[in-house]
Amino acid sequence: MSSVDTKKIITSIKQGDLKPIYFLMGEEAFFIDTISDYIEDTVLTEEEKGFNQTVFYGRDVTIDDIVGSAKRFPMMAERQVIIVKEAQDLSRTIENLVSYVENLQPTTVLVLCYKYKKLDARKKLAKAIKKVGVLMESKKVYDNQIPKWIESTLSVQGHSITPKASAMLAEYLGTDLGKINNELNKLRSVIAKGAQITPELVEENIGISKDYNSFELIKAIGSKNIKKTFAIAQYFEHNPKSNPLVMTIATLYGFFSKMLKYHAVSNKDNAAKALGVSPYFINDYHTAGRNFNMRKVSMIITYLHETDVKSKGVGSNASNSDLLKELLIKIFS
Repeated sequence: MSSVDTKKIITSIKQGDLKPIYFLMGEEAFFIDTISDYIEDTVLTEEEKGFNQTVFYGRDVTIDDIVGSAKRFPMMAERQVIIVKEAQDLSRTIENLVSYVENLQPTTVLVLCYKYKKLDARKKLAKAIKKVGVLMESKKVYDNQIPKWIESTLSVQGHSITPKASAMLAEYLGTDLGKINNELNKLRSVIAKGAQITPELVEENIGISKDYNSFELIKAIGSKNIKKTFAIAQYFEHNPKSNPLVMTIATLYGFFSKMLKYHAVSNKDNAAKALGVSPYFINDYHTAGRNFNMRKVSMIITYLHETDVKSKGVGSNASNSDLLKELLIKIFS
């Protein structure tokens, strides 16, 4: 499940194709909330919501409570909406919902938000829901997919973003789509419709330095720009909350792990696809490939493991800034 799939479900609702049951499950809570919130906000008018919209929480109700409410008829409206948030708290008894799904109340729209878990596809409930409603699995978006998600989300909203700005946001905000979406909304509020989001805009409005971040650190290391590398390291030392060592190590590990794959690719023209990176960034890999052979890259990955262990207090009491400097010296040695 991606933002594109979420949009398809919301579009079908907009077109009046409402299903009697939406079972929204899986690891990525953002997509579940997006659909649930849309149904909660738009299916009924404000006047209808008072009598015909109910929000339950899984920890506070039973399946019988939900079914009892779902079986009721709407009052002075075409339908009623029942939303069960945190429905995963009902996982032990969720299969008891089968009898209702097999005998649905057609004037009820029942939405279950079953986060971080999923139904067993082999059991009756999943099969029954597929026949009459929407059974959506919302899959986790991984680190390397975040820049593309940012770009596609903004595209739907009529904006574009430069690859560097997208990489800055992905690096700084991680994989929390809710948090990323809030920051994208902040950026959209300060630019004209259709305008492009640039690194400068990100720096001014989100507080991420366009020149001193892990993305620029990788670029400086890859090009063996020692002066720039240690300038960034010094910036990290003075801004430890925004640039924790654990995240810097993770970013460097991701880059040099891809460098191993890069050296293994025979046709470098296909390297971007093989590494799963934007063609915009492939020149960084070409440059680093010339400066660090496969043997050196393997050694650097060993240095990263060693630094990670030391940062956890094993065999060293050095500060994080000293550990980073020690690591960089080894990389360039």
